[in-house]
Amino acid sequence: MQHRPGLASGKITAKPTNFKETWGKLLNYFENYWWIMILALSASAIGSILTLVGPDKLSELTDIITKGLMTEIDMAAIQAIGWTLIILYGLSAVLSLSQGFIMATVTQRISKNLRTDLSKKINDLPIAYFDKQTTGDILSRVTNDIDTISQSLNQSISTLVTAITMLVGSLVMMSITNITLAITAVLSTLIGFALMMLIMMRSQKFFKRQQKDLGEINGHIEEIYSNHQTVKVYNGADDALNRFNIINYSLQDSGFKAQSLSGLMMPIMGFVGNLGYVAVCIVGAMLVFKGDISFGVIVAFILYVRFFTQPLSQLAQASQSLQSTAAAAERVFEMLDATEMDDESQKVLALGNSQGNVSFEHVSFAYPNSDKSIIHDFSAEAKAGQKIAIVGPTGAGKTTVINLLMRFYEVSGGSIKIDDIPTADLTRETVRDQFSMVLQDTWIFNGTVRQNLVYSIQNVSDDKVIEASRAVGLHHFISTLPLGYDTVLNDQVSLSEGQKQQITIARAMIADKPMLILDEATSSVDTRTELHIQQAMDQLMTGRTSFIIAHRLSTIKNADLILVMKDGDIIESGNHDYLMTHGEFYAKLYNSQFEVA
Repeated sequence: MQHRPGLASGKITAKPTNFKETWGKLLNYFENYWWIMILALSASAIGSILTLVGPDKLSELTDIITKGLMTEIDMAAIQAIGWTLIILYGLSAVLSLSQGFIMATVTQRISKNLRTDLSKKINDLPIAYFDKQTTGDILSRVTNDIDTISQSLNQSISTLVTAITMLVGSLVMMSITNITLAITAVLSTLIGFALMMLIMMRSQKFFKRQQKDLGEINGHIEEIYSNHQTVKVYNGADDALNRFNIINYSLQDSGFKAQSLSGLMMPIMGFVGNLGYVAVCIVGAMLVFKGDISFGVIVAFILYVRFFTQPLSQLAQASQSLQSTAAAAERVFEMLDATEMDDESQKVLALGNSQGNVSFEHVSFAYPNSDKSIIHDFSAEAKAGQKIAIVGPTGAGKTTVINLLMRFYEVSGGSIKIDDIPTADLTRETVRDQFSMVLQDTWIFNGTVRQNLVYSIQNVSDDKVIEASRAVGLHHFISTLPLGYDTVLNDQVSLSEGQKQQITIARAMIADKPMLILDEATSSVDTRTELHIQQAMDQLMTGRTSFIIAHRLSTIKNADLILVMKDGDIIESGNHDYLMTHGEFYAKLYNSQFEVA
């Protein structure tokens, strides 16, 4: 199957979601974890409250010591306060650790669920979606974006609860202790809070652009390095580097602006905190001088100011993290909201033992969101067991016809029938279960030779695997591998393009489906290997309806029916001898292979 990225005119995605919608969708993933989240966040809040009791006890301790300097220090009272503080801070630490463990567990489960949903979504998306998306960008959504969500949520949610509890709690404790000093501390921090909100609003768009640029650079790197030899052969390294530099500069720019703006929060809040200390010390000294408060109250308030300003810094840091979360989540949900293929659960028709009769009746096709028709009124009939060759110049629509037959795309008009049943009335899985397919582009995954040969086929005997390997001339090579059929095919095992193609052909033989599709199946092998494989393919095609796409017309001379296509139409049809005698276009194509320039 060949993708035509230039012909689909747009992404099949829902309209972009806004900040509120994105968070609403993300929070739905917490639905089954609310009770444990509440438990964890309650532990965090209680731990913060216990911490807030500390300054009051330290105030008592300071007053005991200052008064004791004039008379006698009450060591029993100091000891009691010391043990109280140890118990309070110990409990706070235990609660904080418990909250951290629970939140890490929940966020990792949510990340797992997001990855699972994306994996399922990929199987439900139409081919047209992938025509407009680079592999690297899709990988970035599944890996980088979900990792960003996981890390940010783990750090931010508990920080938010702790910070809000500390903020409100310290405000209450300051108000109870001394309202004048409380007002002084609050007023000194308002300016910092206002600046923090302004920075948050300004930096959000740069976080979104940063995630988008990250997806683009992943797509570019995957594209270049998966075709590294081609880039080298055509001396395209400079062009590839220039394109990389453009994307990399954009990523640097968006990352710099996002991190610089958000990075301002901590220094501003540090300044505001120091300003609060100074204000409390000055106003507190005046109140001590007047006799309105004791020296211990100033000590307590210095801690309260830290507890009051520190949450503002934490809120600033959490907001920065949540902006990254929102930007990453928007990209993830853009993919999850993409339009899926139609649901076919209501289709119950089954083919059973397919005879292999296939008919195309006035089929027409245009790519989604495009007015340009690719296939025009295509009609043909393949009887059971026939070999049907589809030939024509590049871009004639040969592979598109196969894509329509396999329901990778849906026809725009007309119908395709298998054993007189329209494929539109069958599920896609039922249609595809009738075909073995060997493409021009080979696919070998990281697994053993045997796993590659029996891919997605159950209960295959070793004898059948060896028989198929012998048929394509691959058994001798496999026998030379260190572990034979159990050798893992990875970067350490070097396979030629021809050997990869032999594996995919053997895979089709083992699948043993009623019908066969060969799309330039022998294009990557040498002439001697091609003859060997051709004999095996002839054996495989016996009794099976076979559709063959080939540019080397010498390989399809024995086809029962040859369909000659040009610009989406069948312009000639017949067997090789008939077309060489009565055809014009086919005869030109065939003879051109033997012309010497």
